[in-house]
Amino acid sequence: MIQASELILNPDGSVYHLNLRPEHIAHDIIFVGDQNRVEKITQFFDSIEYSTQKREFKTQTGTYKGKRITVMSTGIGPDNIDIVLNELDALVNIDLETRLPKKELTSLNIIRIGTSGSLQSDIPVDSFLMSKFGLGLDNMLRSYLVDEVSEDALEDAFIIHTNWDIRKGKPYAIPCSEVLEKIIESDKIFKGITATAGGFYGPQGRVLRLNIQDVELNNKMDNFNFNENRITNLEMETAAIYGLSALLGHNALSLNAIIANRASGTFSEDPYKAVDELISYTLNKLAVK
Repeated sequence: MIQASELILNPDGSVYHLNLRPEHIAHDIIFVGDQNRVEKITQFFDSIEYSTQKREFKTQTGTYKGKRITVMSTGIGPDNIDIVLNELDALVNIDLETRLPKKELTSLNIIRIGTSGSLQSDIPVDSFLMSKFGLGLDNMLRSYLVDEVSEDALEDAFIIHTNWDIRKGKPYAIPCSEVLEKIIESDKIFKGITATAGGFYGPQGRVLRLNIQDVELNNKMDNFNFNENRITNLEMETAAIYGLSALLGHNALSLNAIIANRASGTFSEDPYKAVDELISYTLNKLAVK
């Protein structure tokens, strides 16, 4: 039995951080980072059956064209993803009454919709990007047995290419769900490797008043190529989502509306339109799944 100190429940029986009970979530879930983006997706729904929020974790479950879908904000960073994925898994794969794992396990379909800047000149603003791999530069997932699901060859190639300082922890590489990739992909979606950093400033090469360990890291990432997969963007969640989902038996895919291109120095003239188009595209793909 899982002890109360390990799986914390609220007085109403909901999981501690997400404030959710099993009946509150669908098996198709969309992640966003910002809590204010939840309603930017559910505004397209035909109906909303449940809403809740605790801290940065806002959840709404409803129906879009007959498909029951949950939209949830995760907040920023791999540490928040650790909370969200583990508590979602507990909702479907642990009996919260007996505190025992269920014999029949459920696989959730999790799609992250975000915005990002492209690192590559040929991926223009207002385009859609699918993360074929998540490349984790954080250490969160190393608390788990991530080698069971990671891509050793990609990790090793990245370490050699960047002369990675192993004192920062070994990077990990996780592929996206092939199931969701086939459902969502189209000719207009670019694919690549999404690097996931453990912070926003130094870990992503930003220098304010503090010097950073490797001032050339971003340039090294720009020209990294593994089996024709380039690093296309840099953010703070995708690799953690892919890793925990793979370990727990869920399907995960990360999508981004590209609103900036760092290589060309351009920014979308209407980033809200690009995001709405990606939301609409994703919802329609899920509705016919």
